[in-house]
Amino acid sequence: MKAFINLFFILFYLCSFTAEKHPYHVGSVEFNYNSKSKTYEIAGRFFLDDLENAVNKKYGTVVHFQDEKFKKEMNELLKKYCGEYLRLKSDNQFVKINYLGYEEDSEAVNIFLESEPVKSPKKVEVAVSMLYNFFDDQSNIIHIIVHGKRKSSKLLFPDRYLYQSF
Repeated sequence: MKAFINLFFILFYLCSFTAEKHPYHVGSVEFNYNSKSKTYEIAGRFFLDDLENAVNKKYGTVVHFQDEKFKKEMNELLKKYCGEYLRLKSDNQFVKINYLGYEEDSEAVNIFLESEPVKSPKKVEVAVSMLYNFFDDQSNIIHIIVHGKRKSSKLLFPDRYLYQSF
């Protein structure tokens, strides 16, 4: 599935050479329950310029990926941004999510988070509205994986809630 996501971003990257920057606004977030650590390992992937613009608009600032002098401030802003636009409930209980960091990957940014430990889930609820503050045509592809069973869905603006049972 990661190969599919990477291919997806490569195709959109190639489209960025047109007069208009990539005309599609799409990202992905994967919630993978790790039964050994009893945590959700969460990874988000978004176009670099889209995420940068959304963060700058949200907080009225000017910070840039691909500029080392903004790395610390960008980490602080992304931690705050993810805290506002990404939520997780496991078996009807809100789960605390800890921001771990980000890495740039060509034209994309990968964001890494991890939940506090929780017991093996039967029901998973997520609220994802990443980049909705900047684009009213944003699509977020959501993957929830529990005990190797993957359930995927697409959230289109303004929808932000997804429920899955395992």
